[in-house]
Amino acid sequence: MIERKLEEIRGKLDELNAFLAQPDAMADPARWRAALKEQSELAPVAAKADEYDAALRDCSDLEEALASGDHELEELARDEKPRAEERLARLTEEIREMLLPRDPNDDRNVVMEIRAGTGGEEAALFAADLMRMYMRYAERKGLRAELTDLNETEIGGCKEATLVISGRGAFRLLKYESGAHRVQRVPETESGGRIHTSAATVAVLPEAEEVELEINPADLRIDTYRSSGAGGQHVNKTDSAIRITHLPTGLVVTCQDEKSQTKNKAKALRVLRSRLYDKRQSEMDAEYAAVRRNQVGSGDRSERIRTYNFPQGRVTDHRIGVTLYKLDAFMQGDMDPIIEPLIIAERTQRMQRE
Repeated sequence: MIERKLEEIRGKLDELNAFLAQPDAMADPARWRAALKEQSELAPVAAKADEYDAALRDCSDLEEALASGDHELEELARDEKPRAEERLARLTEEIREMLLPRDPNDDRNVVMEIRAGTGGEEAALFAADLMRMYMRYAERKGLRAELTDLNETEIGGCKEATLVISGRGAFRLLKYESGAHRVQRVPETESGGRIHTSAATVAVLPEAEEVELEINPADLRIDTYRSSGAGGQHVNKTDSAIRITHLPTGLVVTCQDEKSQTKNKAKALRVLRSRLYDKRQSEMDAEYAAVRRNQVGSGDRSERIRTYNFPQGRVTDHRIGVTLYKLDAFMQGDMDPIIEPLIIAERTQRMQRE
């Protein structure tokens, strides 16, 4: 099975190399870019296949040596055989992993929506903490985070916020964050020192490209209004904030981040397009959605995925049973100790199903 798949990959790579070597390959820029991207994805697999073939030959040669009747050669082969078999097994697992179908959205940008849940003002403060945590994580990973919409409370909490996080692999890193996040801590507004439990929800959507999803302008109702918030020079002075309603679905998107009405409209359309893309994917690809539910939790926004316990300084991810006693660092954007195990858990489950 693996050998046949590797031969197919080598054949496809030969075709791509031949096409890219043609003098007029760039005459069709879209096809050239697609071929270059596919070549970059297949080349590492082909290189690993060469290592795998060499390991197979080594094991075969050792089997022949063991049956040669030459006692000295047989002894050397017996010593070498465990290492050769271990190398072959390792390469087999690595290739199986490389051959797993990739999530087609992994390299997309992310539209992240954060909303305060149960818990009143404390939930809003926690939602604001999550927003800052994701922005710090994006910076650590070399991604760009843009705040496109923010509905603040008077004491700095966040009723809801929308971030667009851009960069290669953004969705691959952040797709596991969808769900309900629970916090346990003494609220700033609590005078008696009692620990409260609050929650916020996070939705992570892959950003849709404009060419993939065309929006009919006739399906949109666009309203302008004055920006609102906790303060600032621009607040409540001009009608630059935008509210877009997609009439066929009832989806509503707002943006008030920019002083320019045109820029706010562009950002709002970017978020709307991603919501429509996510809605279409969910409706048209039920099988894929079922697979995602079986991987590392469903990602459903009503499902509690993580608890942040401030008195104990711990964060627990309930899907993989990982607890860290480094909550402060985690809230500062050092999220890899949980995100990396989530990626590994999904990969392991996918390999078990293959």
